[in-house]
Amino acid sequence: MNTSPTPRIAVIGAGPGGLTCARILQLHGIDVTVHDHASGPDARDQGGTLDLHEDNGQIALREAGLLEEFFRLSRPEGQEMRQLDPQGTLLFHHTAGEGDRFKPEIDRGQLRDLLLNSLRPGTVRWGRTLEAVAGPEEGPRQLHFADGTTVEADLVIGADGAWSRVRRALSPAVPRYTGVSFLEAWFHDVENRHPYIAQLVGQGSATAADGDRALFAQRSSGDHIRVYVIQRVPADWITASGLTVQDTDGIRALLLERFRDWSPALRRLIGDNDGRYVDRPIHALPVPHTWDHNPTVTLLGDAAHLMPPLGVGVNLAMLDACELALALANHHCVDDALRAYEKTLLPRSTEMQRLLDGGAEHLLSTELPDFARQEEA
Repeated sequence: MNTSPTPRIAVIGAGPGGLTCARILQLHGIDVTVHDHASGPDARDQGGTLDLHEDNGQIALREAGLLEEFFRLSRPEGQEMRQLDPQGTLLFHHTAGEGDRFKPEIDRGQLRDLLLNSLRPGTVRWGRTLEAVAGPEEGPRQLHFADGTTVEADLVIGADGAWSRVRRALSPAVPRYTGVSFLEAWFHDVENRHPYIAQLVGQGSATAADGDRALFAQRSSGDHIRVYVIQRVPADWITASGLTVQDTDGIRALLLERFRDWSPALRRLIGDNDGRYVDRPIHALPVPHTWDHNPTVTLLGDAAHLMPPLGVGVNLAMLDACELALALANHHCVDDALRAYEKTLLPRSTEMQRLLDGGAEHLLSTELPDFARQEEA
């Protein structure tokens, strides 16, 4: 067990969770290094938009000293929600009230940049693909990277997502396919090039489902909309259909046939996209996912509790990161800090995993959300 007042802390993964942890550690005068496999901050698409909740994600940003900057960047109007039936009839429409900041939207890239720019220069080491965590449980640990380098650390924090390499040092669990898959389609300059889609989606999101398939469209800043075609299919459904993910025309024709009974307006969310589709099969960790305490390794976010994408993932990752960083700041010993952190993390994660177990199926449901029924009452 390391009791050094200045332990060497390595965070693996420069997503919202890893960067939040690093930011709060630095605010408390604790040195940390973040390693990420990407070649640089702009090496890959950062994804669509996120809603950060007042009772978790925003708590982390407050501790990070970034909440007001988040509010400046966020889009409260993105809380608008529309639910339609497959014929395009509007079933439910929710708009945020004036001053409603419960879960405003922010682009993933904007959130990442907000956190990244708050760190000391050189905190993040890019192009570092972790291959294994070695060394004795009591430390120090050796981090072996694909470029042949090895780094020693007294604490390794796995913030490296669904397919975490750090997780292997704690648990044999691997994500399992949920039976539901997303296919992502992009629309750019929507007010000029796709005004009909802009009008359909509004300033937030729009969804339609028939029990077996669904469409979920969401606006982000910069006049972009992302649409997710949601289906209950085998994970290899594209290749099983004799196609490749690069065969945009073939996939489009297949999807239009599968959605042939849907309204022409909704079918345009499938067929009028700009560029290729992105295949995103949905995986989740076994429920519950726990591990035996280790004094030199821990996890946060999807590495700890990968769940279906039902609006809690990034919020829990940032709350995990906040609580872990504060535990390290408030305990003299890393081991004690990890025990305190995991005492809260594991029960909360287990409860949420059980609540969302099988939740990918809810993405296909025709039922209105609970709060929608309450508004109608």
